[in-house]
Amino acid sequence: MSSNQGIKPSISQEFGTEHPINQTKTYLLSLLSKLGFNFIEGPEIETEKYNFDMLNIKKSHPARQMHDTFYIENKDFVLRTHTSPVQIRAMISSKPPFSFVSGGKVYRKDDDSTHLPMFHQIEGIHIEAQVDFAQLKDLIYKIIHELFGSEIDIRFRPSYFPFTEPSAEVDIKSENGKWLEILGCGIINPVVLENCNIDPNSFSGLAFGLGVERIAMLKYGITDIRDFYKSNLDFLKQF
Repeated sequence: MSSNQGIKPSISQEFGTEHPINQTKTYLLSLLSKLGFNFIEGPEIETEKYNFDMLNIKKSHPARQMHDTFYIENKDFVLRTHTSPVQIRAMISSKPPFSFVSGGKVYRKDDDSTHLPMFHQIEGIHIEAQVDFAQLKDLIYKIIHELFGSEIDIRFRPSYFPFTEPSAEVDIKSENGKWLEILGCGIINPVVLENCNIDPNSFSGLAFGLGVERIAMLKYGITDIRDFYKSNLDFLKQF
C-alpha cells in the first residue's frame, strides 16, 4: 500500500483584489463624501426627458444622434450617456441647499485607446443661495490636489456645456509638460434649475463631472483604457 494513501493534495489559493476602476471610484466617492456630498443613485436605462431635455440638451444636439447614443425600445429610452439624470431626479425631489454626488456606468458609442462604449462617471452638484465660480474653483483645486498632490499645475479653459453657464474644462500638467484634460465643470444653467422647479433668482449651483477610467489611467500610468477590461490577471494583480 502506498504511504501517500489518504493524503490530500494541497490546493493553492489566491485572494483577489478589488478592480482598479472600482478602487478609484470608491476613493473618489469617499473623498467627495468628506467634502460634504451625499451619494445618490439612479437607473442606467433613462428616458430622453431626464437624459437630455431636462438638461437643456436640444433635439438638434449631436449627442442625441444614433451614432452617439444607444437607443432602446423605439427611441423611447436610452442607455444613459452620463450620470446627470441622477442629479436631475434628486433636484426635483429635494429642496436646496443640498450637495449630491453620483457614480456609475454610462454608455456612449466610442471605442478606442482612450474611450469605451461603457465607462464609469462621477458627477456632483451643490446648490444653495449664492454659489459663484470662485467657490467652484476652490472645490476643484481640493479634489485635484487630493488626487495628484498640491504641487500639480492646474488650468481652467472656457468651454460649453448645455447644462452649465459659464463652463470650463480643467487640465493638469503632466511630468513631460503636456496638459491633460481631467474633468468638466461649471455653474448650473438657470434653465436647468427652472426645469427642476428651483427658483434661479433665489438659488444657484455648481456642477462637475469626471471619468473614473480617465483618473485611473493618469494615477496608474495606463495608456490604453482597454487594458482595464481584458481580464489579464498579471495586469490586474498590480493593483
